[in-house]
Parts: sequence; structure tokens; C-alpha cells
Amino acid sequence: MKPLLVYLKPYWRLALIAPLLMVLEVVMDLLQPRMMQRIVDQGIRLGDQHLVLETGLVMVVFALIGAVGGIGCTVFAVRAAYNFGTDLRGAVYRKIQSLSFANLDQLGTGQLVTRLTNDVTQIQEVVLLALRILVRVPLIMIGSLIMAFLTSSQLALMALPLIPPLAIMLWFVVRQAHPLYLKVQNTLDRVNTVIQENLGGVRVVKAFVREEHEEGRFGEANIDMTVRSIKAMQITAIASPVLLLLMNVGIAGVLWIGGNAVKQGTLTVGEIIAVITYLTQMLSSVLMVSMLLIRLSRAQASTERINEILNSLPTIQDRPDALQEFHPHGCVAFENVTFGYGEPVLKDISFVAEPGQTVAILGTTGSGKSSLIHLIPRFYDVTSGRVTIDGIDVRDIAQSVLRSQIGIALQEAVLFSGTISENIRQGNLSANDNVVRDAARMAQANDFIVALPEGYETRLGQRGVNLSGGQKQRLSIARALIRKPPILILDDSTSAVDVETESQIQEALAALMKGCTSFIVAQRISTVLNADKILVIDEGHLVAEGTHRTLIQSSPIYRQIYESQLGEPDHVTDAS
Repeated sequence: MKPLLVYLKPYWRLALIAPLLMVLEVVMDLLQPRMMQRIVDQGIRLGDQHLVLETGLVMVVFALIGAVGGIGCTVFAVRAAYNFGTDLRGAVYRKIQSLSFANLDQLGTGQLVTRLTNDVTQIQEVVLLALRILVRVPLIMIGSLIMAFLTSSQLALMALPLIPPLAIMLWFVVRQAHPLYLKVQNTLDRVNTVIQENLGGVRVVKAFVREEHEEGRFGEANIDMTVRSIKAMQITAIASPVLLLLMNVGIAGVLWIGGNAVKQGTLTVGEIIAVITYLTQMLSSVLMVSMLLIRLSRAQASTERINEILNSLPTIQDRPDALQEFHPHGCVAFENVTFGYGEPVLKDISFVAEPGQTVAILGTTGSGKSSLIHLIPRFYDVTSGRVTIDGIDVRDIAQSVLRSQIGIALQEAVLFSGTISENIRQGNLSANDNVVRDAARMAQANDFIVALPEGYETRLGQRGVNLSGGQKQRLSIARALIRKPPILILDDSTSAVDVETESQIQEALAALMKGCTSFIVAQRISTVLNADKILVIDEGHLVAEGTHRTLIQSSPIYRQIYESQLGEPDHVTDAS
């Protein structure tokens, strides 16, 4: 947990004041039993009512001072711990944003949500407890033992035999609890993943009447977490009853020995009361230690999971001498590119897209079309070969600079909570309202937007749930177009719109595409008939390349795709 304490450093003053105020409360607590002894031995025994009243008032004053210290400690500790948690959560979030696609594929969304929320909260609560208890516990333990010896060394010795079994019990609990709580957090990952998948795909679940199946999946994950949580809590629950048993044994021993000493006149009743109080304070502080250690054990499991993220290195990193300024003309070349997520998905791909060309990419599902275009903005790095823009390897360009020159509408149209204009502006935050509307018009989105009650200021639900699939795709295209990029990538981004709207989008894009190199991944062959170059991908290989005219004659795979969608061509020159 030590590496994470750097996030507490900005709040060191708060973290210092809190323990100092706790010292004040501890000192006041340690003085109370001696005051009580004075009341019993000197006030009540001798019938001195004035001394009883005077000492009682002193105890009240000490209690008030201790309360001020305790409350002040809590206030400053809460501020320090929660600011620490905020900064840590922010650091984890920023780290996630910096990770590459491959890192995110490995970690999974459910795990990331759990680590950003539950794991950070566990660590934050331990910091809060530490600032309040970490000072109080040792001071109370040492102070109570010293005060007990000063009061009666004979009775105080009763506490010493209790220390070894207490230490053994705490060691056992902590040793057993850590791996168990790590498993609990991992099962919580699974629960969150199932919940996220279910809520994200609730329409599919209902459409296919799969509620019972999903309830079963959730129930299985939920029960697994319950079983592991119970097992962890059973281990940690041992601490309290064992501590209370030892405490009561100690108190019984003090009363037995002390009672005999009172009869013999070697001790007073006040001394017995004071020693029992100190013994109770000392053992109660041990109970606090056990609670802190258990929470620390759980937080340690969370710390390991947080550090896994913070220590992760993005698989895609900028080179030290990466270009920080880049204004491409748009010549994109693949040179013997091989790529895979394990097994090769793309194999020895080579082609050149000249500036201003429209390049269409066709192929069966799973052939590697999306993987190919993901290499251009460097979402992934090639396994071998290279991808260049204007002759410069994309790995030699800073990622942010490279991606700022590329407009992309991905296969899944992802929108965010906020207004329609805010979603379109994500492609260019400085764009004014006219530029936003121009991009929407080119994406054939303006008509449906202005028909909405609040137009461009209409607020979207999570992931654009209040829009149709085609509307979301058009907004995604508008977001890519507003950047007016030299390179444009449309990854099957019109699959949810009708043929007429798609045709209108293509016509509107024609003027824009004259100035930029465009890559269009499509399932409909009608989308790509007028492309300057068509690439046909099959099982990771580039099996054909050319215009519609040449491919309809030379490529059996392309002709098969054409015939399956549009029927037998009347002439091989049907489209230019």
C-alpha cells in the first residue's frame, strides 16, 4: 500500500493534524481512571463530598477536551482520506484512459469498474481508520499499561500473559484473511461484469426471452461472491469473541487477586477500579488493532488490484523522438503487414492508398477488415511489416498527433450522455454551431435532429438509448466529419441506415472525400461500387485489389459477393 500513499502527500497537513488531535483525546482518556480512583479512595471512602464534586468537574472538563480532540481528528482525517481517495480514483481513471486497446481487452470493463469504485473505497476507508486509530491504539496500549503499573504493578502483571495469545490470534486472522478477500474482490468483478452485460443488452435479453437465463448467470455469480464473502467473514469474525474472552479472563483475574489484596489492606478499591479500566482500555485497543488489520488485509487485496492498473504499461507507446507535428497529404501504405491478437488475423498485407482516394474494404465476417483499419490510427501495432502515412511509419508519430489527423466512425456507434451538439463536437471541441450543423447535414442527421423538440440541445440517454441505430450511426459519422480530416475511416458505419439514406450520405461525402483519403469498410457492395480502389480480404489475406470494373472480371470472391447482393451483372461496366 506504500506506493499509493504518494496521493496523500498533498494533504500532509490534514494527515498530521488529525493524529495530533487524537493524542489530545488519548491523554484525556488516560487521566480519567486516576480521577475515578481519587473519587473512590479519597472522596467516597472519607466522605469528602467537596473532593468528589471537584474531581467530577475535572473529569467533565477532561471529557470535553477529549471530545474536541476526537471530533477534530475525525474532521481532519475525513478530509485527508476522502481527498486521497478522489486523487487516487482520478489517477486510476487517467491511467485507464492512457492504456491501449490490447490492455483494455485484457482487463475487461467489469474489472475496471470494480477497481475504480469498490477497490478505491476500500483503500480510502483504511486510510481514514489509520489516521484515527493508528495513533490512538499504540498510545492507549502503552499508556494504559504504564498507568496500570503506576497504579498497581501487582495487578498490571495480569495483562502480560494475555499478550502472546492475542498476537498469535491476530497473526492467524491476517494471514488467512488476505487471500480470501482477494478472491472476494475477484468475484465482485464477475458480478459487475454480468450486471453490465445484462443492462447493456437488456433489449436483446427481453427480445429473446432470456430473462431466466440471465437471472441464472447473475445468481451463480452472486452466490459465488456470497460464499467467498462468508468464508472471509467467518475467519475475521473469530477475532472479536476471542478478544472479549481474553479481556474477561483478565478482568476476572484482576478482581480475584485485587479482592484478596483489598481484604489484606495492600490495595484500595479505587486502585482496582483504575487498573480494570486501564486493562479494558488496553484490550479494547487490541480489538481496534484487529479490526484495522482485517480492514488492512482487505485493502491490501484492493491495493494489489489498483497497482496492477497503475503499473500497467500501454502496449502502444510513443517513441522518445516521435513527431509532435504532422500534417499529412494522406498517402497511406501497408507494407507486408502481419497482425494478430495471438494467432495472425492479417497476413502479409500490402497496398497503397494515394492522397484523395476512396478505398473500400470488403470481406466476409471475421476476415480482418476492422483489424486492418485499426492499424492506421495505431489502436494496435503491427506484428511485422509497417503502416506508413506519407512515407512515415505511424510508430514514429505521437499518438495524439496521429489521431488528430484522422476522422473515424467505428463499427459500434458509441454516444455519451449529454446533448447532441456536445456529442458531435467531440470530434472538434472548438467547432461553432454552424460547423456542427454542416457536419450533421453531410451525415444526413440534420433533418431528424431539428425535428426533435430541443433540436441540437436534445439530451441523449446513456449510450444514446433514446435514438435509433441509424440515427446513432449518423451522429457518429458527423463526429468524424466535423474534424475535416485528411484521412477518414468509416468502419461499417452505415449498416443501420436504409439504402436511400446511405446513398444520400455517400453523395454528401463525395465533395469532402475529394480532399481526403477515405477508407470505407462495408457489408453492402452498393456502398463501394464507386470507390477508387476496392480491397477484398479473405481469411486475413488480401486476395484482390482494384476497381469495380476490374474486380467483377478478375475476382471470383468479389463477383460472388456482388451476385449475392445485387444479382447477375448485366454488363461488367455497370458502375464506374
